[in-house]
Amino acid sequence: MIKNEVLLRSVAPMSVLAAGAFASGVLAVATGLAYGLALVLLTGWGLRRSGRGAFGPADWITFARAVLVGCAAELIAAGGHQLWWLVGIVAVALAMDGFDGQVARRTGTASEFGARFDMEVDAFLILLLCIQVSRTLGLWVLAIGLMRYAFVAASWALPWLTAPLYPSMARKTVAAVQGVVLVVAVSGVFASGVTFALVVAALGALVWSFGRDTVWLARHRVAPSEPGRIVEITRTTLRRPHGAVWRGHNQAA
Repeated sequence: MIKNEVLLRSVAPMSVLAAGAFASGVLAVATGLAYGLALVLLTGWGLRRSGRGAFGPADWITFARAVLVGCAAELIAAGGHQLWWLVGIVAVALAMDGFDGQVARRTGTASEFGARFDMEVDAFLILLLCIQVSRTLGLWVLAIGLMRYAFVAASWALPWLTAPLYPSMARKTVAAVQGVVLVVAVSGVFASGVTFALVVAALGALVWSFGRDTVWLARHRVAPSEPGRIVEITRTTLRRPHGAVWRGHNQAA
Protein backbone atom coordinates (compact mmCIF):
# COMPACT_ATOMS: atom_id res chain seq x y z
CA MET A 1 0.00 0.00 0.00
CA ILE A 2 2.78 2.37 0.93
CA LYS A 3 4.64 1.54 -2.26
CA ASN A 4 1.52 2.30 -4.29
CA GLU A 5 1.14 5.66 -2.57
CA VAL A 6 4.76 6.55 -3.29
CA LEU A 7 4.31 5.51 -6.91
CA LEU A 8 1.17 7.61 -7.26
CA ARG A 9 2.87 10.64 -5.73
CA SER A 10 5.74 10.36 -8.21
CA VAL A 11 3.56 9.70 -11.25
CA ALA A 12 0.86 12.31 -10.53
CA PRO A 13 3.05 15.40 -11.14
CA MET A 14 4.33 13.84 -14.37
CA SER A 15 0.76 13.18 -15.48
CA VAL A 16 -0.21 16.78 -14.78
CA LEU A 17 2.78 18.06 -16.77
CA ALA A 18 1.99 15.70 -19.65
CA ALA A 19 -1.65 16.80 -19.64
CA GLY A 20 -0.57 20.43 -19.60
CA ALA A 21 1.81 19.90 -22.48
CA PHE A 22 -0.90 18.10 -24.46
CA ALA A 23 -3.41 20.88 -23.76
CA SER A 24 -0.84 23.50 -24.79
CA GLY A 25 -0.14 21.59 -28.00
CA VAL A 26 -3.83 21.35 -28.84
CA LEU A 27 -4.30 25.06 -28.13
CA ALA A 28 -1.31 25.93 -30.31
CA VAL A 29 -2.63 23.86 -33.22
CA ALA A 30 -6.11 25.33 -32.83
CA THR A 31 -4.64 28.84 -32.73
CA GLY A 32 -2.64 28.20 -35.89
CA LEU A 33 -5.64 26.81 -37.75
CA ALA A 34 -7.93 29.65 -36.66
CA TYR A 35 -5.32 32.26 -37.57
CA GLY A 36 -4.65 30.71 -40.99
CA LEU A 37 -8.36 30.53 -41.81
CA ALA A 38 -8.90 34.13 -40.69
CA LEU A 39 -5.90 35.30 -42.72
CA VAL A 40 -7.15 33.69 -45.92
CA LEU A 41 -10.75 34.82 -45.47
CA LEU A 42 -9.94 38.40 -44.47
CA THR A 43 -7.35 38.98 -47.20
CA GLY A 44 -9.75 37.55 -49.78
CA TRP A 45 -12.52 39.81 -48.50
CA GLY A 46 -10.19 42.80 -48.57
CA LEU A 47 -9.11 42.11 -52.15
CA ARG A 48 -12.71 41.82 -53.33
CA ARG A 49 -13.70 45.00 -51.52
CA SER A 50 -10.78 46.92 -53.03
CA GLY A 51 -11.60 45.66 -56.53
CA ARG A 52 -8.25 43.92 -56.91
CA GLY A 53 -7.98 40.39 -58.18
CA ALA A 54 -4.66 39.37 -56.65
CA PHE A 55 -1.76 40.39 -54.43
CA GLY A 56 0.83 42.82 -55.68
CA PRO A 57 4.58 42.34 -55.07
CA ALA A 58 4.48 44.24 -51.77
CA ASP A 59 1.39 42.36 -50.58
CA TRP A 60 3.28 39.07 -50.79
CA ILE A 61 5.93 40.49 -48.44
CA THR A 62 3.21 41.52 -46.02
CA PHE A 63 1.66 38.07 -46.35
CA ALA A 64 5.02 36.48 -45.48
CA ARG A 65 5.14 38.67 -42.38
CA ALA A 66 1.60 37.60 -41.54
CA VAL A 67 2.66 33.95 -41.71
CA LEU A 68 5.50 34.67 -39.27
CA VAL A 69 3.01 36.38 -36.97
CA GLY A 70 0.91 33.22 -37.13
CA CYS A 71 3.93 31.16 -36.05
CA ALA A 72 4.45 33.55 -33.15
CA ALA A 73 0.78 33.16 -32.18
CA GLU A 74 1.21 29.37 -32.03
CA LEU A 75 4.31 29.64 -29.85
CA ILE A 76 2.56 32.03 -27.46
CA ALA A 77 -0.52 29.82 -27.33
CA ALA A 78 1.76 26.90 -26.45
CA GLY A 79 2.96 28.83 -23.43
CA GLY A 80 5.89 30.70 -24.94
CA HIS A 81 8.36 28.13 -23.61
CA GLN A 82 10.46 28.17 -26.79
CA LEU A 83 11.44 31.75 -26.04
CA TRP A 84 14.30 32.26 -28.44
CA TRP A 85 12.31 30.80 -31.32
CA LEU A 86 9.62 33.35 -30.51
CA VAL A 87 12.11 36.22 -30.27
CA GLY A 88 13.77 35.20 -33.55
CA ILE A 89 10.51 34.92 -35.49
CA VAL A 90 9.19 38.22 -34.17
CA ALA A 91 12.50 39.99 -34.84
CA VAL A 92 12.42 38.87 -38.48
CA ALA A 93 8.78 39.97 -38.83
CA LEU A 94 9.61 43.40 -37.41
CA ALA A 95 12.75 43.73 -39.55
CA MET A 96 10.70 43.04 -42.68
CA ASP A 97 8.32 45.86 -41.82
CA GLY A 98 8.92 48.71 -44.22
CA PHE A 99 10.16 46.52 -47.07
CA ASP A 100 6.64 46.08 -48.36
CA GLY A 101 6.12 49.84 -48.45
CA GLN A 102 9.38 50.39 -50.33
CA VAL A 103 8.51 47.69 -52.86
CA ALA A 104 5.02 49.13 -53.33
CA ARG A 105 6.40 52.60 -54.06
CA ARG A 106 9.16 51.42 -56.37
CA THR A 107 6.84 49.17 -58.38
CA GLY A 108 4.01 51.68 -58.44
CA THR A 109 1.65 49.20 -56.77
CA ALA A 110 0.87 51.10 -53.55
CA SER A 111 -2.76 50.70 -52.55
CA GLU A 112 -5.16 51.33 -49.70
CA PHE A 113 -5.56 47.56 -49.32
CA GLY A 114 -1.80 47.06 -48.97
CA ALA A 115 -1.48 49.82 -46.39
CA ARG A 116 -4.38 48.43 -44.35
CA PHE A 117 -3.04 44.87 -44.61
CA ASP A 118 0.36 46.00 -43.32
CA MET A 119 -1.21 47.97 -40.47
CA GLU A 120 -3.39 45.06 -39.32
CA VAL A 121 -0.44 42.66 -39.30
CA ASP A 122 1.58 45.13 -37.23
CA ALA A 123 -1.27 45.70 -34.79
CA PHE A 124 -1.90 42.00 -34.23
CA LEU A 125 1.81 41.30 -33.73
CA ILE A 126 2.00 44.00 -31.05
CA LEU A 127 -1.05 42.52 -29.32
CA LEU A 128 0.56 39.07 -29.32
CA LEU A 129 3.75 40.43 -27.80
CA CYS A 130 1.70 42.20 -25.13
CA ILE A 131 0.02 38.91 -24.24
CA GLN A 132 3.41 37.26 -23.79
CA VAL A 133 4.87 40.13 -21.76
CA SER A 134 1.75 40.37 -19.59
CA ARG A 135 2.53 36.91 -18.24
CA THR A 136 5.46 38.37 -16.34
CA LEU A 137 4.63 42.08 -15.91
CA GLY A 138 0.85 41.96 -15.51
CA LEU A 139 -2.30 42.51 -17.55
CA TRP A 140 -1.73 46.28 -17.73
CA VAL A 141 0.70 45.63 -20.61
CA LEU A 142 -2.29 44.65 -22.77
CA ALA A 143 -3.18 48.35 -22.89
CA ILE A 144 -0.43 48.78 -25.49
CA GLY A 145 -1.86 46.14 -27.82
CA LEU A 146 -5.50 47.04 -27.26
CA MET A 147 -5.16 50.81 -27.66
CA ARG A 148 -5.38 50.77 -31.44
CA TYR A 149 -8.42 48.48 -31.35
CA ALA A 150 -10.07 50.76 -28.77
CA PHE A 151 -9.43 53.69 -31.11
CA VAL A 152 -11.11 51.81 -33.97
CA ALA A 153 -14.07 50.91 -31.75
CA ALA A 154 -14.43 54.55 -30.72
CA SER A 155 -14.52 55.58 -34.39
CA TRP A 156 -17.75 53.61 -34.83
CA ALA A 157 -19.47 56.13 -32.58
CA LEU A 158 -17.31 59.10 -33.64
CA PRO A 159 -16.85 58.97 -37.45
CA TRP A 160 -14.46 61.94 -37.46
CA LEU A 161 -11.83 59.65 -35.90
CA THR A 162 -11.61 57.78 -39.23
CA ALA A 163 -10.27 60.80 -41.13
CA PRO A 164 -6.71 60.51 -42.50
CA LEU A 165 -3.96 61.90 -40.29
CA TYR A 166 -1.16 64.24 -41.27
CA PRO A 167 2.32 62.70 -41.81
CA SER A 168 4.27 62.40 -38.57
CA MET A 169 7.73 61.02 -37.95
CA ALA A 170 6.96 61.00 -34.23
CA ARG A 171 3.98 58.71 -34.79
CA LYS A 172 6.10 56.30 -36.82
CA THR A 173 8.87 56.37 -34.22
CA VAL A 174 6.50 55.65 -31.32
CA ALA A 175 4.96 52.76 -33.27
CA ALA A 176 8.39 51.29 -34.02
CA VAL A 177 9.49 51.66 -30.40
CA GLN A 178 6.56 49.53 -29.19
CA GLY A 179 7.76 46.51 -31.16
CA VAL A 180 11.40 46.90 -30.14
CA VAL A 181 10.62 47.36 -26.44
CA LEU A 182 8.20 44.42 -26.36
CA VAL A 183 10.70 42.10 -28.06
CA VAL A 184 13.32 43.14 -25.52
CA ALA A 185 10.81 42.46 -22.74
CA VAL A 186 10.00 39.03 -24.17
CA SER A 187 13.68 38.11 -24.46
CA GLY A 188 14.38 38.82 -20.79
CA VAL A 189 17.84 40.23 -21.52
CA PHE A 190 17.42 42.99 -18.93
CA ALA A 191 16.60 42.85 -15.24
CA SER A 192 12.90 42.93 -14.40
CA GLY A 193 13.09 46.50 -13.08
CA VAL A 194 14.66 47.80 -16.29
CA THR A 195 12.18 45.88 -18.43
CA PHE A 196 9.29 47.28 -16.39
CA ALA A 197 10.56 50.83 -16.85
CA LEU A 198 11.00 50.37 -20.60
CA VAL A 199 7.49 49.01 -21.08
CA VAL A 200 5.99 51.79 -18.95
CA ALA A 201 7.85 54.36 -21.06
CA ALA A 202 6.62 52.71 -24.27
CA LEU A 203 3.03 52.80 -22.98
CA GLY A 204 3.41 56.44 -22.00
CA ALA A 205 4.71 57.34 -25.46
CA LEU A 206 1.81 55.50 -27.08
CA VAL A 207 -0.76 57.28 -24.91
CA TRP A 208 0.83 60.59 -25.85
CA SER A 209 0.79 59.72 -29.57
CA PHE A 210 -2.83 58.58 -29.60
CA GLY A 211 -3.85 61.49 -27.41
CA ARG A 212 -2.19 64.05 -29.67
CA ASP A 213 -3.79 62.61 -32.80
CA THR A 214 -7.21 62.37 -31.16
CA VAL A 215 -7.04 66.02 -30.06
CA TRP A 216 -5.98 67.04 -33.58
CA LEU A 217 -8.86 65.13 -35.18
CA ALA A 218 -11.32 66.53 -32.65
CA ARG A 219 -10.22 70.10 -33.37
CA HIS A 220 -10.42 69.83 -37.14
CA ARG A 221 -13.27 67.34 -37.59
CA VAL A 222 -12.37 66.43 -41.17
CA ALA A 223 -14.92 64.15 -42.83
CA PRO A 224 -13.54 60.82 -44.12
CA SER A 225 -14.77 61.80 -47.59
CA GLU A 226 -12.53 64.90 -47.61
CA PRO A 227 -8.94 63.61 -47.44
CA GLY A 228 -7.77 66.64 -49.43
CA ARG A 229 -8.53 68.87 -46.47
CA ILE A 230 -5.88 67.06 -44.43
CA VAL A 231 -3.21 68.37 -46.79
CA GLU A 232 -4.63 71.90 -46.68
CA ILE A 233 -4.87 71.94 -42.88
CA THR A 234 -1.38 70.49 -42.50
CA ARG A 235 0.15 73.11 -44.77
CA THR A 236 -1.67 75.88 -42.90
CA THR A 237 -1.08 74.80 -39.31
CA LEU A 238 2.42 73.34 -39.54
CA ARG A 239 4.23 76.37 -40.97
CA ARG A 240 6.47 78.77 -39.14
CA PRO A 241 5.64 82.50 -39.14
CA HIS A 242 8.08 83.20 -41.98
CA GLY A 243 6.64 80.49 -44.21
CA ALA A 244 9.20 77.75 -43.59
CA VAL A 245 7.58 74.36 -43.16
CA TRP A 246 7.90 73.01 -39.64
CA ARG A 247 9.89 69.76 -39.69
CA GLY A 248 9.38 68.79 -36.06
CA HIS A 249 7.32 65.98 -34.55
CA ASN A 250 4.17 66.92 -36.50
CA GLN A 251 5.50 66.16 -39.97
CA ALA A 252 7.73 63.55 -41.55
CA ALA A 253 11.07 64.81 -42.73
